[in-house]
Amino acid sequence: MKILMVLTSHDQLGDTGEKTGFWLEEFAAPYYVLRDAGAELILASPKGGQPPLDPKSDSEDAQTDATRRFKQDADAQQALASTVKLSAVDAGRFDAVFYPGGHGPLWDLAEDPESRKILESFAAADRPIGAVCHAPGVFRHVTGSDGAPLVKGRRVTGFTNGEEEGVGLTDVVPFLVEDMLKEKGADYRKGDDWASYVEVDGTLVTGQNPASSEAAAKALLALLK
Repeated sequence: MKILMVLTSHDQLGDTGEKTGFWLEEFAAPYYVLRDAGAELILASPKGGQPPLDPKSDSEDAQTDATRRFKQDADAQQALASTVKLSAVDAGRFDAVFYPGGHGPLWDLAEDPESRKILESFAAADRPIGAVCHAPGVFRHVTGSDGAPLVKGRRVTGFTNGEEEGVGLTDVVPFLVEDMLKEKGADYRKGDDWASYVEVDGTLVTGQNPASSEAAAKALLALLK
């Protein structure tokens, strides 16, 4: 199994002057679920190199077994520090793709033509696509082979309006994931705020929030077996 993981390169939280990026748990948990299952992982980002880490995801209260394992794993840290540029990725070489969240993807990956091209290639080949928390925002401009939005009529989840309100960023983000998915015609579903919740519709796997990252990766893995 060869799996592509796509991370954000965006580090500015709107015009707040604060930093953002990818969410550590949403990278670390899927990374180990997939790697421990024997998958070869290639990490990519729009700019290549070290993707920015959301500093809030590095706080003590955000740590999990997976993030603590990552902090002791020099090989994983090196892999993260040397992501390949999205423009250099040949989507046809991979069996699945997974997008960790964090607020960063709402600014860059949601609008990135290379990301869109990769996702549309996976969708056309009916190969598994996974995205967790804010990462379902990357589907904003992605269409299926019929020209309709990829998520139209499909069961999906993603960071809820209530969760965004809970972190106080409703008026900072460029769009709300829940609202965007509904606008694109998705059958948007959600669980309780902050609880693990995953939707699988065909080869499309989405997780609601950081707590859903491990379960989303396991659901993606199940599609590959």
